[in-house]
Amino acid sequence: MASLTETLTNETRKAAVIDDCCSLIDAEVADKSGISGLAIKAGYSAVKGIKPGFIKHAVSDLLPEFAKALDPLYQEAKTGGKPVGAHLQANSGRAADALLSITDGKVQHSKSGLIKGTYEKLRGSAKKNVEAAVPRLARLIEKHAG
Repeated sequence: MASLTETLTNETRKAAVIDDCCSLIDAEVADKSGISGLAIKAGYSAVKGIKPGFIKHAVSDLLPEFAKALDPLYQEAKTGGKPVGAHLQANSGRAADALLSITDGKVQHSKSGLIKGTYEKLRGSAKKNVEAAVPRLARLIEKHAG
């Protein structure tokens, strides 16, 4: 059985996966409301404003690591005969922790003060926000890696 990394980064589907990930991020940010939503939207706009295509480039760079981090959950679902999406949603905390471990490491090594500062401001609510994104993420993974 192929790993999630092999499946999502396969040259025949990688571009579509990246586009869908960018759409997922845009939708999640757009759905945020309240004071924390304003902060998230402002931070996202600031990061997008660094340079055109920054988010797409970041998604492209992070996709292999994110897929590798989520692969244990993917394999559990596949070997257990469970729908991947349902298994991811049932384990949204584990999925969020796996993804955030990647971004935490990346931000530590970033040379951009804007990225570090924005991330640090939003990190406290990040797990809750990533968990909220798991249903869309689950649909994306089912679409491309079923």
